[in-house]
Amino acid sequence: MNTTPTPQHSPAGDAALDFCLRLARAQAVLVRRLDNTLGNLHGISFSDFQLLYHLNRAPGGRLRRVDVAERLALTASGVTRTLLPLEKIGLVARQPDPRDARVGYAVITPTGQTLLGDAIVTAQMISQELLKNTAAGQLDALAAILGQIAGMNLANT
Repeated sequence: MNTTPTPQHSPAGDAALDFCLRLARAQAVLVRRLDNTLGNLHGISFSDFQLLYHLNRAPGGRLRRVDVAERLALTASGVTRTLLPLEKIGLVARQPDPRDARVGYAVITPTGQTLLGDAIVTAQMISQELLKNTAAGQLDALAAILGQIAGMNLANT
């Protein structure tokens, strides 16, 4: 006789699970599309794009590595693996903190800013195409929900 309790099904639980499953699929489709197009046109992945985007929006075009990790939901080693190839091709650079040798910054270079400017146009085009049948009010509401899930606030968007 099986004594494992059967889970309680609830309409709210079913709706939440359905949303999360659809979100995961949508994220996979979005990343694949952006990866392919950004890679073909600009030679960067969507992950690279996100990193450059966040650096460019930061004061002085730089972020502490720990802040990069937070914005991209990466580990410290994930940040290193992401930054190294971009450093090698001159899109980002390292900058030490003159007051604290333990702190290092990632800085977007002028070359990175130029490439990002072109890539933003591409990413906006793809985003608009994917969301062309969505009302602005729906986008605002969904953005708020996604921000809650991601633990985002105005300081780390």
